[in-house]
Amino acid sequence: MSSLVDHSSAVRGLPHYHASMARSFNEDLPHLLSACNDAMVDIRHDLHAHPELSFEEHRTTGVIRERLTQLGWELASCPTSTGAVAVLRGAAPGKRVMIRADIDGLPVREENSLTYASVNEGVMHACGHDVHTAALLGVADILGQRRDQLAGEYTLVFQPAEEGLGGASAMIAGGLLDAHPADYVIGAHVTSLAPVGLVATRAGIMMSEAKSLSVTIRGKGGHGAMASTDGNVVLALSHLAPRLSEVVTGLSYEGTDCACSAGVIQAGTANNVVPREAVLRGTLRTFTADQQREALARLEGILHEVEAAFAVTCHFEPGEGTPAVENNTAVAQRVLASARTLMGNENVWELPPASPSDDVSEFLNRIPGCYMFVGGAKADGSSGMHHSPDFSVDDAALGAVAGVLATSAVDLAQL
Repeated sequence: MSSLVDHSSAVRGLPHYHASMARSFNEDLPHLLSACNDAMVDIRHDLHAHPELSFEEHRTTGVIRERLTQLGWELASCPTSTGAVAVLRGAAPGKRVMIRADIDGLPVREENSLTYASVNEGVMHACGHDVHTAALLGVADILGQRRDQLAGEYTLVFQPAEEGLGGASAMIAGGLLDAHPADYVIGAHVTSLAPVGLVATRAGIMMSEAKSLSVTIRGKGGHGAMASTDGNVVLALSHLAPRLSEVVTGLSYEGTDCACSAGVIQAGTANNVVPREAVLRGTLRTFTADQQREALARLEGILHEVEAAFAVTCHFEPGEGTPAVENNTAVAQRVLASARTLMGNENVWELPPASPSDDVSEFLNRIPGCYMFVGGAKADGSSGMHHSPDFSVDDAALGAVAGVLATSAVDLAQL
């Protein structure tokens, strides 16, 4: 198989298929991907147009389950009210491989002029979970067609509520891993920061641990015409927000900085009233337990300074969190080898740790596995950043995500 990426292929980012090739699974994979590409694109567009928030993905769940039934997979009981679990057993003995995709959208108002832009006001697939879902359904199509050639057992997990950092924990608490034990787990996240066809991962810690933060500031409030510094929660909040970055100053892991930032600031109901309460919510992203402890201690110190400077009280409440994404070394090396076979050596990279987080870590903490990034940037540079209103990735990423997941799963099942 050629190691060059053929961008004129029906599925860009994948080597071109030649009919004369032997019909082993990996050699036939580009053809299988081309055959299911239109269905993946149609499903992706439908999901993108109808995004749903964490634990509200009822329509999305219906689309997933209907497609899995069409493809002949065994639908298993799902421990959460949204999401899906499906199982396929190969014709020969082998390892049990779990493949996970997240399915939820974000509370973001889309600003793209796509024909399939979100019709749900204020909700958007601004992180590519529509791609993950449609690509995993593509994997279901591919593996289902070659069931008689496969070894092992495959469990597909369509996980709700990744953005809320609670979906993976809820599925596990509901008995998912007891009902479907696995030898390996894999997954992929499309990225708008890399071109279609690029695959990147690493052994060890790949993504940060995340903890949500909430600070409630209370003061005396009063008339806007007689406002002072003392007891003024608006001034206190304005002082606190830009200081969040101080809690991670100098904290990094293998060259990647930790991060702390605000995402929500709320204060007041009228322009001439100083409120008695203001709220800041944000996230802290670190890579080790020691870093998290240090950052939280620094935050407490800053809050005491704010209290003294503005005569207010600050109530800090740490919220939901998720561990760092840590890949098993042996599985990561196997996935890298599988990806190089499909995509070519020059298109598979080992990357430094990344500051974003993902609750796939809950699975990786319990099952040896590997998570990876797959490029999806549009060639014209219009992709935008993740979680932004103009985020968008190329449909060609579907074939790349599905292809790498499928070949990695089949290879792992044969170990």
